[in-house]
Amino acid sequence: MAIIHRPRYDDWSFPTGHLEPGETWEQAACREVAEETGFSGDLGSELRTSRYEDRHGRPKVVRWWGMRVTSGTFTPNNEVDEVLWETPAGAVVSLTYDDDRELVHQLVADTTT
Repeated sequence: MAIIHRPRYDDWSFPTGHLEPGETWEQAACREVAEETGFSGDLGSELRTSRYEDRHGRPKVVRWWGMRVTSGTFTPNNEVDEVLWETPAGAVVSLTYDDDRELVHQLVADTTT
């Protein structure tokens, strides 16, 4: 599983982003992964939705999917300077946020049932 380092926040997490006008959640997920990592892929099952307030106190909703990479190459950019390919156990150790760790546990549970 791929996790990204964002130098702006000095954290390890999963690619995220926002909806562009007229874009579906699924299109946004694929676009954001491609923009941040250079990888394209096929969406898998939808995982749980995260809801929280961002650092400016605004409500944020993030929908998550598993994704299987089909093509692409990572090139460091202004948002992401490193991508790590981790086992689920390695991702749980490397990820900065508990919410992301919970996603790993859900994805593993979904793929073993």
